[in-house]
Amino acid sequence: MTDSDFLNDNQETIQYLKKIPALECFSERDLETFMRFSEVRTYAESEMIIEENSLDDRVFYLITGKAKVMKNGRELIILRRTGDVFGEIGVVTGIARSASVYASGPTTCLIVRTSQIDTLDEENRLAFKYILYRGFAEILANRLKKTTEELMEAKTELANRK
Repeated sequence: MTDSDFLNDNQETIQYLKKIPALECFSERDLETFMRFSEVRTYAESEMIIEENSLDDRVFYLITGKAKVMKNGRELIILRRTGDVFGEIGVVTGIARSASVYASGPTTCLIVRTSQIDTLDEENRLAFKYILYRGFAEILANRLKKTTEELMEAKTELANRK
């Protein structure tokens, strides 16, 4: 599906977004509201999506393609699953981006401007923030678990070398 397909067929977009794990708890009506402060964009091969040390309020959900996360010129991970989220750490902490992200081939993302959530009425604003931040907490907890496991493996390997 191309950007124009997403932008021209809101109902099809809504059905597609319901398949993204972090958004599956949103109702169809909520996703329609969500789309008001979101955009869909396709990036070309090697195009920068996020620049390390930049500041902004955007969170990205991978729709198609792959996104390569780079820190100080070193590849950290390649995101390839529909629904993979990136850019959330800067939004949660309010500090500069900790890594750059590049498209690895044609890559389509749903881009959410989190500051736009503040334009909603109080009830919707609280509900949207709760759902988004709960999703962020799950993502960060899973990443921390994986990092802890990798650290323990590295410590074991170092201890065995002695």
